[in-house]
Amino acid sequence: MTGLHERHLAVSPEWLSLYYRRPLELTRGEGRHVWDADGNRYLDFFGGILTTMTAHALPEVTKAVSEQAGRIIHSSTLYLNRPLVELAERVASLSGIPDARVFFTTSGTEANDTALLLATAHRGSNQILAMRNSYHGRSFSTVSVTGNRSWSPTAFSPLQTTYVHGGVRHRGPYADLGDAEFIEACVADLEDLLGHVRTPAALIAEPVQGVGGFTAPPDGLYAAFREVLDRHGVLWISDEVQTGWGRTGDHFWGWQAHAGNGPPDILTFAKGIGNGMSIGGVVARADVMNCLDAHSISTFGGSPVTMAAGLANLSYLLEHDLQGNARRVGGLLIERLRAVGARSPAVREVRGRGLMIGIELVRPGTDDADPDAASAVLEAARAGGLLIGKGGGHDTSVLRVAPPLSLTVAEAEEGAEILADALRAAG
Repeated sequence: MTGLHERHLAVSPEWLSLYYRRPLELTRGEGRHVWDADGNRYLDFFGGILTTMTAHALPEVTKAVSEQAGRIIHSSTLYLNRPLVELAERVASLSGIPDARVFFTTSGTEANDTALLLATAHRGSNQILAMRNSYHGRSFSTVSVTGNRSWSPTAFSPLQTTYVHGGVRHRGPYADLGDAEFIEACVADLEDLLGHVRTPAALIAEPVQGVGGFTAPPDGLYAAFREVLDRHGVLWISDEVQTGWGRTGDHFWGWQAHAGNGPPDILTFAKGIGNGMSIGGVVARADVMNCLDAHSISTFGGSPVTMAAGLANLSYLLEHDLQGNARRVGGLLIERLRAVGARSPAVREVRGRGLMIGIELVRPGTDDADPDAASAVLEAARAGGLLIGKGGGHDTSVLRVAPPLSLTVAEAEEGAEILADALRAAG
């Protein structure tokens, strides 16, 4: 155990997780690579939990941060803030939500917390619908709408939450159905559910479940849900903390795979927009955003420095078509990983879209999740010079692959080879 690790354990909560038997201290990053305190170099396929969206040490972002810090670092939302207004204008335009208003926070947890506040105030109801296997943050309210037992440490809640089928395609009672029949069954379940509970304020859903192991329903499920929700006056919150900004390749936002009835009423975002700086936020129609009848501020949400970083990062992403790169290079990477998975009896499924890919591991010859194998592959990949993540339901048996969106073809092929070796070494 390193001295820093011992110091960490002495001052940190026991529930604050660290990866690896011998935890890493990352000291430097550049492009798609990071270095640890011992000088070891790694190809980064997790980006600080999908947060280093474009590249480590992106010159455009570091320059914007440095220049803004040299002018003024902090002011709060009590004062006009030019970078905040400029980024809000761009996000509102990109969101697809008509007459959109934007509120900046410091994290995805805080963004989802704000969305729940808006929805319950607007609808006058503390009933919330959420998806099974979901994750929405670590605050009291967001834990209470998280449908993943591993990440929900308390049964106490300020909200009445009911969990809906549909977020996991290939497990559960509808797994054997075709896509159209799967959607039909999930919609029927939602209709039935709404006949048994008081009218909820909102459904909150991740278009692709992140912590849940990059699971997703068939395209169109949330559009079909929206028809039901609209009839009952229930808002739709799309949690885009992990799916936003073009990561899925096919779409800029995850909700656009379910766009039959237009954009969500409320959209939340975070992670990648700041490329490591603390930015989260909420976009909503004006009537929803303006429904609060009390004052509010944010001391740190929309800081001049983080807004400058977000503007530079978003400009780089759009100017260099990183969504298109995620589609092209991500398509190649998932093809390579499916070929790797076909050779491993431990791999149940390789799924995903763009640069958001999950590899689900099971005990060979069974359908039983194998979290020990996931941990072993994580360690073996690190030994080979690759950093990945893991997740899943309450079993944490899914390897999560989500590199920066500027990933090159050569780096994708290198990472796939290291993963193939790691699966062999762990098996």
